[in-house]
Amino acid sequence: MRLNTATVRSDASVLATNKVLKNTYLLLAMTLLFSAGTAAAAMAFDLPHPGLVVTLVGYFGLLFLTNRYSNSALGIVFVFALTGFMGMTLGPVLNMYVKAFSNGTELIMMALGGTGVMFLGLSAYALTTRKDFSFITGFLMVGVWVAFFAGIAALLFSIPMLSLAVSAMFIVLMSGMILLQTSQIINGGETNYILATVSLYVSLFNLFTSLLQILGVYGSDD
Repeated sequence: MRLNTATVRSDASVLATNKVLKNTYLLLAMTLLFSAGTAAAAMAFDLPHPGLVVTLVGYFGLLFLTNRYSNSALGIVFVFALTGFMGMTLGPVLNMYVKAFSNGTELIMMALGGTGVMFLGLSAYALTTRKDFSFITGFLMVGVWVAFFAGIAALLFSIPMLSLAVSAMFIVLMSGMILLQTSQIINGGETNYILATVSLYVSLFNLFTSLLQILGVYGSDD
């Protein structure tokens, strides 16, 4: 019996895609737990925030190394280094909410729950429709850089309203990034699960912190 070459290739492509998706979600779950652990440790030891410069250098440095070694086992080490570092920088922020607001813990849990619901909903939509969202790539890339520099300006010049606007922008942009990243995996546009994991983690991190900031303004009992 002769096998249809196109069918064999299609089956192989589906298996490869499923493997990338499985490995991505597994590594993502592990890095989220590790990041939560480093954040909890930073909170427990009441560590100070490392500051904007150290945070940016550490983030972009580890992100570069993760991308540089994404095709080797060393890439996994840098994924955990990156997510652990981001968790450590998040701990002092969470402590600030707990200390500054009477319902600080509740705000954190609300932001965490909202992030989870949005991620599951967006991922489910991308997985079930299998729609290709590559057409929003350019818009998201430009939007992220605009929001990033606007956020830096809001921090340096202490402009609360601009900071809130940036948080709202990031919620929209990160939602789009989750759709894009998931569709790239299931449509074969992303074949490296390390890079896919980092992309989804960063989107979830920014989504959570943006929701938390908005809840801190509009959901606080103080």
